Amino acid sequence: MMATQTSLRSHGMELLISYHQKPSVKVRNQLVQLNAGLVRKIAHRVSHQCAEPYEDLEQIGYLGLIRAIERFNPNQGCAFSSFAVPYIRGEMLHFLRDRSGTVKIPRRWQQLNKEGQKVREAFVEEFGRQPTDDEIAEKLGVTVNEWRESKIATKNRLPLSLDATVCHQIDSPMTLGDTLPDTRYQALQHLEEDRQQLQRAMNQLEEKTRQAIEFVFINDLSRKEVAERIGVSPMTVTRRIHRGITQMVSLLQPMGLQTDP
Repeated sequence: MMATQTSLRSHGMELLISYHQKPSVKVRNQLVQLNAGLVRKIAHRVSHQCAEPYEDLEQIGYLGLIRAIERFNPNQGCAFSSFAVPYIRGEMLHFLRDRSGTVKIPRRWQQLNKEGQKVREAFVEEFGRQPTDDEIAEKLGVTVNEWRESKIATKNRLPLSLDATVCHQIDSPMTLGDTLPDTRYQALQHLEEDRQQLQRAMNQLEEKTRQAIEFVFINDLSRKEVAERIGVSPMTVTRRIHRGITQMVSLLQPMGLQTDP
């Protein structure tokens, strides 16, 4: 069993190197078939957290797998499965976000609200005034609370305008949009904080170790090219990278603990 898994991983890496050097639909399809189990595993996990069919998630996941195959660089020494998971899962989550544009309410409440509208129209036509909630509930044969819940659910289903006023300041009203955080700015701020922490950790590494990491992960050079630049063997470059990453992790962990609330 272990030999089979090792053989599959070796075959998969050969295909990834071949595709990276000369992309072709044939090799890409072979890689998709070889990694189909990864897509199915993630689709099963995500399907248990939402109402979308597993089959739809699986199909969307293959798009993420293809994107991962197209962007994977085998020279960087990263396992393909670790690289592909965020692409596959991300594609599924994008799909779920696009499908959840409106708030779903129970079908019972939808039907109740529709019948209530008919009761209201008939009541106005017969009595010349709007009916009370008690009168509508009685006509529908439900409790007043149930009728009111169906009304609230239907009302909350409609999107709010970002220009809607939520409160009045001394000089101007505050809109709903004013209360929302600027997520793009926050994301950029977090990225900048992460970059500064990484840079501080990098600066504490031995010079050739830092150079090896920068050449491979920032300048996108192969380990052979890096070895020629800094005058060591490719194996030494690999060892320096592993040692440097381990040192950075140990340096970054205390920083994370300090910033946690």
